[in-house]
Amino acid sequence: MGSSTTSSRSSSQPQEPEPRKRVKKQPPQQTVDQLWEAFTTKYPGKVHSILPNNVFAETKAAKAPKGIVRGEKAGKSYDEAVAECKSAVEKIAKECRRVNMKYRDPHFDIEFDLKMNVRDCLDGLVRGDSTYELSPKSVKRVTQIFEDPVFFQEGATASDVRQGRDGDCWFMSALCALGGKQDLIDKVCIAREEKVGVYGFVFHRDGEWIQTIIDDKLYLIASDWDESMDEKWTWQQINRADAEEEYRKSNQTGSRALYFAQCRSENETWLPLLEKAYAKAHGDYNSIQGGFTGEAIEDLTGGVTTELFTSDILDTDKFWTDEIMKVNQEFLFGCATGVFDNWQGENWMTDRKDIVSMHAYSILAAKEVKGERLLRVRNPWGKFEWKGAWSDGSEQWTPEWMQLLDHKFGDDGMFWISYKDLLRKFQSFDRTRLFGPEWSVTQQWTTIDIPWSADYNDTKFSVTLTEPSPVVIVLSKLDERYFQALEGQYSFSLHFRLEKDGEHDYIVRSHGNYLMDRSVSVDLDLEPGTYSVLMKIVAKRISYRDSPEQVIRDTCRDRQDKLIQIGLAYDLAHAKGKVKETDAEKKSREEHEAKQKEIHHKKRREELRAKWLKNWEVQKKRVARQKRHAKRKEEHDRKVEARKAVTAAALEENATVGKDDANAGADDKIEAVDQQDNAQVTENGVQETPAVTDGPSKVEEAQTAIPETSEVQPAASQDNTATKSAELARDAPESAKDAATMLSPPPDEPADESQPVDNEIKPDNVASEKAAEFEAALQNVPSVLVTGALPNGNTAGTAPGTAVATVPGTVPPPSTVAEDNTWEFDSLASFESSIDTDLDLPPIEPTPPEGADVALGALGSSAPIPEEENENQIFEDDPWNAVCVVGLRVYSRSKDTSILIVRPKSEIEGETELDVDDNSKGASGEVSGKDKDGEDKNEEEDDIKTEVKEGIPDNIGTV
Repeated sequence: MGSSTTSSRSSSQPQEPEPRKRVKKQPPQQTVDQLWEAFTTKYPGKVHSILPNNVFAETKAAKAPKGIVRGEKAGKSYDEAVAECKSAVEKIAKECRRVNMKYRDPHFDIEFDLKMNVRDCLDGLVRGDSTYELSPKSVKRVTQIFEDPVFFQEGATASDVRQGRDGDCWFMSALCALGGKQDLIDKVCIAREEKVGVYGFVFHRDGEWIQTIIDDKLYLIASDWDESMDEKWTWQQINRADAEEEYRKSNQTGSRALYFAQCRSENETWLPLLEKAYAKAHGDYNSIQGGFTGEAIEDLTGGVTTELFTSDILDTDKFWTDEIMKVNQEFLFGCATGVFDNWQGENWMTDRKDIVSMHAYSILAAKEVKGERLLRVRNPWGKFEWKGAWSDGSEQWTPEWMQLLDHKFGDDGMFWISYKDLLRKFQSFDRTRLFGPEWSVTQQWTTIDIPWSADYNDTKFSVTLTEPSPVVIVLSKLDERYFQALEGQYSFSLHFRLEKDGEHDYIVRSHGNYLMDRSVSVDLDLEPGTYSVLMKIVAKRISYRDSPEQVIRDTCRDRQDKLIQIGLAYDLAHAKGKVKETDAEKKSREEHEAKQKEIHHKKRREELRAKWLKNWEVQKKRVARQKRHAKRKEEHDRKVEARKAVTAAALEENATVGKDDANAGADDKIEAVDQQDNAQVTENGVQETPAVTDGPSKVEEAQTAIPETSEVQPAASQDNTATKSAELARDAPESAKDAATMLSPPPDEPADESQPVDNEIKPDNVASEKAAEFEAALQNVPSVLVTGALPNGNTAGTAPGTAVATVPGTVPPPSTVAEDNTWEFDSLASFESSIDTDLDLPPIEPTPPEGADVALGALGSSAPIPEEENENQIFEDDPWNAVCVVGLRVYSRSKDTSILIVRPKSEIEGETELDVDDNSKGASGEVSGKDKDGEDKNEEEDDIKTEVKEGIPDNIGTV
């Protein structure tokens, strides 16, 4: 009912037509070019510093290597981190003993964080991003949890590891893998003072080792006795001597009471403390949820991980002999399955015989016994084992095999599986190469702008080997896990290819990763020489992510401490990406800029010179037209005065004659004067024709007496009505005609002066109308036309500095025009001021745009004309701005391996020069100089104008 009423009401009222949108018509290719121009930012850049005035990041950036970097021992950075970590732990322990207090970590105080419900140690910078809801109930120190705490109990082994309630199975799997090799975990757990409660660890991050110091507080599953109201009441109902103590021993004592990772032994502490240190290094426990085993192994060992898929293995026998059999010696392995499966429902585990999909496992050992290829694998959960061949209790196990493989049954998450079943049930492997003291590492970092259409970047790395060596080349980006929520709106996948200088074909390309996108690598043997590493980085826009600027804006008020914590990690990581010029690059840049400036100056000089000369020619034509107008006006005024003088003389001479005879005589004389005045007008003035000789008369004397200077005085008027009518009749037509000629726009070419001037006397009835038109027209005549004023302030026919008064509606006194046709400015400055100065003509009304008449007719004259919609506005407001910090590490056994960053090159006047003002330089945000539309350009333009003006001769304005 309501809808029909609305319909009838709307139909009865006239519909206002929608304004027609203006459509800019242009070729399709131009539209596409404009779209891409708006799509990509004109100012590429990346935030390199989150915190204001971050001294630590600035100091680190200043110490970052630049230029050619030569190799160091792979363990040198590790040794430095170990020394710093031990020194820090020792200082803290001394301080705590001095004040008789246990160590409380001020930067990661989990007890205060939980009690005050701050949750900075649990949640990330942006809340709500947690995969799992982390909800521990209480916090206790190690001495309060364990009755007889011990850091290591018979060493750190894979069997000790049990995952807690965090989603860090990938990290636990890595620890299992390290547990299979002697002393690997000992190299991570560096220093400790257990009585004071301080522990020091080192981790590998972005090509360098970092230290992390923590206290001994750990999260527990159960609440404290005084805070657990429901459980407290239940325990109080049990008839016990001390319900509180019983509750503490049952719920808050031993490894089983820990909320996160726990050792198998009830009193062993290394695993939960190491997990806590790893979480602190990354900011919080939420940041270590989800990952890949290979990445964690890299962080714990400094190795290099390659992602391998079972379907991509070319020779499985070679893979077994050359790689799998070297586990715990040269390589460590993690494995997983279901990464590409669309699994769901209750059969997500049983379909693979209890191999858990999307879960990380570690390979602990590989043995080939009696023709059987078998592998020992562990689930970091400590349960859910393989149920196929060679599983616990399967028919393959005999007492002999139990002894050969030293295996015991038990649901501890550890099982054996055949190589054939391993390849069948697991889809991917994380293979991590380990480096000993015989290896050296060289690395360089830079920042580059990534285009939307991926291709090999102009910036590349140049690697020089001095001797044959096995080489591992790693191209990596920053580990974004350390600064989650600040990683930006782009994800990057890395690729590179290796070429030897002087050869056309490439040697090898990096193995692309589907899952582990932090780095790509190749492992090969190289001969001495210089090699180029060309990078191809693909950027993807992630629309739901916020930019670092937006995250800072949203968190700086209410999450200050957390932003400082994550921002510091961000700044320290990005410090190495700031592009710093070497001395050679600075010299090349200055030479390049000097050449570019000279080229730009030369081009601009030519453009300005051509523009100014063109304007000068236009001004000469305008001044020439003004001169001709002034000459015509002067001749017209002279003729008018001559007619008046002739008329007066004729009246005086024939005073005694009758009125008719006098008028007839005057007409005859006037006709004679007209015949004389009808001369041919040239550019130099009026060419006189032979005069009619009727003998001396007062008319001739009066005509001869007419002055030819600019100071002509009008003849005395007669009190004769007929004479005044005749004067007006003669004046009006010529004046109106002349005014109309002056008001018309000047032609492009000079008018043809050979045509005679129309001096015909119109009848009196027409003269009055023309006179009125003439008087009205003079009101709109510009002063520049009336006075004949030149652009330099002079007047046509007057000397410089002579003032000519102009009153609207009046005709100025005639002046003398120079016989030559020379027009010169007083100075070059007066010429410059005249450029682009047009005659002061009335403005031309603009033509309404297409469709405007329709819109105005429909909506009324007050309706605005719709502006053209910019289809590229969405790109201009949020353009493509993908900038990535990348580094190249080269591991080799060569004594002297060096890396140099090579910037893009450009051709300048036939020469190839270094162009350091490239996309990588712009991406770093350290471009020298000002914006192209800023002050530098204006100053440069002024310099060019000065040079051009000095090069123009003074007589260039001569016609």
